[in-house]
Amino acid sequence: MRRWMGVPVAAVMLTACVTINVYFPAAEAKEAAKEFVEKVIGDQAPAATPQPEPAKSGGGLGAVRPQAPASDAARFAARIDWLSLVGIGSAYAQSPDISIKTPAIQAIQSRMASRFDSQLRAHFDSGALGFTSNGTVSVRDAGKIPLGERVAVNQAVADQGRDSAAVYREIAVANGHPEWEGQIRQVFARQWIESAKGGWWYQDAGGGWKQK
Repeated sequence: MRRWMGVPVAAVMLTACVTINVYFPAAEAKEAAKEFVEKVIGDQAPAATPQPEPAKSGGGLGAVRPQAPASDAARFAARIDWLSLVGIGSAYAQSPDISIKTPAIQAIQSRMASRFDSQLRAHFDSGALGFTSNGTVSVRDAGKIPLGERVAVNQAVADQGRDSAAVYREIAVANGHPEWEGQIRQVFARQWIESAKGGWWYQDAGGGWKQK
């Protein structure tokens, strides 16, 4: 009988943990945007991979000793996993990771990087193109683009814009929150500008062009 006494308490704890709000993880989104953007524009530094420490073994003083068998009550408590129940609120209160490693996202990233390097970079350097305040690319000064290249550049700008919109949507959907698409776009818009090279142009919040 005593082994079931904990059940009502567990039910109460589960009920208390159901109403949890998952908020937009701004810091994680910024890190994801930085990784994505800097790979597209070509300045991503490889991250250092931490090396795992070797596992300790042996039968000395630090060796793990076998524990006594758990009682019925202890086994029941472990099955319910009290620590998990108590930690539900804090786990969801913390921001989740933002994944950009799906095949669809990586395919878009590869296209954008290739297009940027082959068709757009030179026109950012000349001042013809700039980053907009809503996370896309725009022609700032068409006069700086040679006449024979304008059609191709305009097409590349349009393609880059479509891929930008697609990746913001895909990131939100891939992370289980389609409603985050607008926030993802805002984070990326700031990151394109932050990662822009010196001398490149960008739009401020009011739509005015500024040179970095």
